[in-house]
Amino acid sequence: MQAAGKALKSGARRLLGRAGFDIVRSGDNRGGVDDFLPFEATMRAARSSGMSVGDHIDAVMNGTPGATQSTIDELRALGVYADHPAAVLEIGPGSGRYLEKTLKECAPERYEIYETAAPWAGYLVETFGVVARPTAGCSLAPTPDASIDLVQAHKVFNTVTFLCASRYFFEMARVTRPGGRIVFDVMTENCLDPQAVRAWATRGGEGHGSYPAAMPRTMCVDLFATLDCTLEAGFLAPMGVASTEVLVFRKAA
Repeated sequence: MQAAGKALKSGARRLLGRAGFDIVRSGDNRGGVDDFLPFEATMRAARSSGMSVGDHIDAVMNGTPGATQSTIDELRALGVYADHPAAVLEIGPGSGRYLEKTLKECAPERYEIYETAAPWAGYLVETFGVVARPTAGCSLAPTPDASIDLVQAHKVFNTVTFLCASRYFFEMARVTRPGGRIVFDVMTENCLDPQAVRAWATRGGEGHGSYPAAMPRTMCVDLFATLDCTLEAGFLAPMGVASTEVLVFRKAA
């Protein structure tokens, strides 16, 4: 029985690693995951590979080299960094894969993070000088209204429940300044053709709790429209055995 339990945990760990979800254990971890990619072991492996932590996770752990950079490249092409956002906020940065590359793109004056995993949050603060905010797992309460130029979340909302994601959506719109952008990915119907559904069902492993969580694209677009945010673009990015859709919104000026 004990061996079976270890095998199940190991399978979940491998699956979530392929999904790009950085899992860690901490006293404040509200993801409901009881196993993790250990902070120290991940750091040692990255150093041994000669890569940054983020590139190591993409290339070695997830088997999708360049996946994070390709998303950043798409966002650059869409003009997300063209306004040189001075204040950026990221929900669930995990190992900092997207954080590191975002800093290189726009060098904001302030970068806030909401990360429930204490070891990774501490590492990001020490390494990149970002500001870690206290998090309740569904709120951005410490951040004032209309104070952020770019709000983003990558590989987060396909790992949490519908209500958790929805609550964050309202918060993201609240903290974004007029004219600012909101970027996040969700597994929409565009990611769920019959072939993809078959892949998830037959090769997606055990999953964990809500992962992988689907989210109606129309619901996202319509909800953000009521919050004065217009969809500018959407594109697919790799996730697990299939894909996730990155959505880019702009808040009305």
